[in-house]
Amino acid sequence: MNSNELSHILGGRIIYLVGMMGSGKSSTGPYLAKSLGYSFIDQDDLIEKVTKLSIEEIFQQEGESVFRSIETQVIKEIGTRHSLVVATGGGVVTCIENWGILHQGIVIWINPSRDNLIERLKDDSYKRPLLGRDTLIPSLDKLIKERHCFYSESDLNISVNKETPEEVAQLILKELSVKLHTKNSHL
Repeated sequence: MNSNELSHILGGRIIYLVGMMGSGKSSTGPYLAKSLGYSFIDQDDLIEKVTKLSIEEIFQQEGESVFRSIETQVIKEIGTRHSLVVATGGGVVTCIENWGILHQGIVIWINPSRDNLIERLKDDSYKRPLLGRDTLIPSLDKLIKERHCFYSESDLNISVNKETPEEVAQLILKELSVKLHTKNSHL
């Protein structure tokens, strides 16, 4: 199935990319959107634009619970649109209310190995409010353990290693095509 056929079958349903911080959602999303003729939105970028604060500043000034509330408001607004690929924040899956919105679209878990996540995050952990430069590995391990069960609720699980974002987008298209061709698929 080519991208045009896949886009037609999707009928404008939103594709939500979920996964741990550093999994490649924001870098993969534009390639996936372009292939489908969709628009791309990075949820964290939209939050920063709306609040005029960085994610780090929201966490520092308001705390995680206020950030999660803003995140839910933004995902609700995004959910009213169509023909989007959305790179969500890593913790969006931890709020049950968000799943009601996410499952109106197709949820795709970009799932790199723990070692790949560490490699990707080690140089920018200072930008990640839930990670510390000195506590990257224990903090990441804790988040992986807490979130794994949420991510596993996704419609597709795309395991990735050293692929480029464009290659990950192609993997997603391939797996999505297979899933949509499978009889009794719940997508």
